[in-house]
Amino acid sequence: QVLLVESGGGLVQAGGSLRLSCAASGFTFSEYAMGWFRQAPGKEREFVAALSYSGTRTHYGDSVKGRFTVSRDNAENTMYLQMNSLKPEDTAVYYCAAALGYSGSALMPVTVNQYDYWGQGTQVTVSS
Repeated sequence: QVLLVESGGGLVQAGGSLRLSCAASGFTFSEYAMGWFRQAPGKEREFVAALSYSGTRTHYGDSVKGRFTVSRDNAENTMYLQMNSLKPEDTAVYYCAAALGYSGSALMPVTVNQYDYWGQGTQVTVSS
């Protein structure tokens, strides 16, 4: 059974920080590129960040560049999203996702339909 479980969401004030975690099981974690997406009420799911199977390459959405950092620990099958300088517009449900087929590739998956597995999401709320 493939399972992705997000944690670490909560309520923070603008300018604060939060660290999200994504625990993976049921598949070979090191063979998948990983990513974070977010979705606010009434809006489409938005790309936030992605990293390669080894964690050596990363890519970020324009709205979070310079503020968010994605990383992974393949030994523990876990991905992280460090969020700094949070803004009210960062408020959304954050989803963890896994994409097969990008091992050893220079390409990075940045769209929803490129990902194979999804978690249930964790709520992040930033107050002003």
